[in-house]
Order: sequence, then C-alpha cells, then structure tokens
Amino acid sequence: MKNVLIGFLLVFITTSLSAQNGLDEVISKYNKGLVPYVSVEELKMMSMKEDILIADAREPEEFDISHLPEAEFVGYSDFSIGKFLKHHEDKTRAIVVYCSLGIRSEDIANKIRNAGYSKVYNLYGGIFEWKNKGYDVFTDGKPTDSVHTYSSNWSNWLINGEKIY
Repeated sequence: MKNVLIGFLLVFITTSLSAQNGLDEVISKYNKGLVPYVSVEELKMMSMKEDILIADAREPEEFDISHLPEAEFVGYSDFSIGKFLKHHEDKTRAIVVYCSLGIRSEDIANKIRNAGYSKVYNLYGGIFEWKNKGYDVFTDGKPTDSVHTYSSNWSNWLINGEKIY
C-alpha cells in the first residue's frame, strides 16, 4: 500500500510540474510581460488584507457561467477605459485582472495601467488556475463547478471543473 501511495504521489507531482511548465510556455508565448503577475494564492492573501478590485476581462457569456468571488465584469471585446475611469476613481486601489488563462487580461490590465492606475496585476493562469487550485467560482452568488473554457483548445488547461463551451 505504501508503494502505491508513493507511486501516486510521484505521478501527481510530475504531472503538476509538467502542467505548470506547459502553462509557463503558453503564457510566455502569448504575453509580453507588460503587467506583473500575481498567483492565485497571492490573490487570496491580498483579498484578505486589503480592498482590491477583481476585474473579469472575459466575454459576458463566460462571466455568466462563473466568475471569481466578488469579481466585477469589465469585459474584453467591449472594454472601455472611459467607462472604467468613471466607475473607479481611486487610482491607488489594487486591481487584479483575470481571464481564462491570463492572456486577454494582460491586454486589459495594461490599458488600465496606462490610464494611471498604480497597482495593477494580471492573475497568472486566470480562472482556470483558480479553479484548478480548488478555489470556488460563482454564478448567481452560488458556488458552481462550471467554467466557460473559451474554446476547446483552451479547455485542456482546466483540470478541476466542469468544462462549458
């Protein structure tokens, strides 16, 4: 039994490291590193210590399926920095932007940063990493396992949750 447990742990650790390396490759392929990242664990800690804005930079249909707790929909295709400026005057408030993996959110986070906000971050791995780490996502104020995966290609990165297309 002990050997089976050790074998399982080795497979789990190897798979986790391989997935992390693969995620690193995907993110570095598409992102320019314009905005600092925070991990899901860092976001969890930040949200306990300070008032932060968690901004969802996905499409409405993705947000409607599920989103991070206390997330505010800002969108991607229809994102408006003017509208954002009107609703968020405090440019010193910490802002964490997320999407599925952290690619679209870099674009939106960079626009927010360029508008003069001083503490803007991109959630590394996005909602997929949040859910993969076992944290709750919500729809209509209730926890759900469903996560909109944007596309079948990106769905490979969601390991822990029900994939919705």
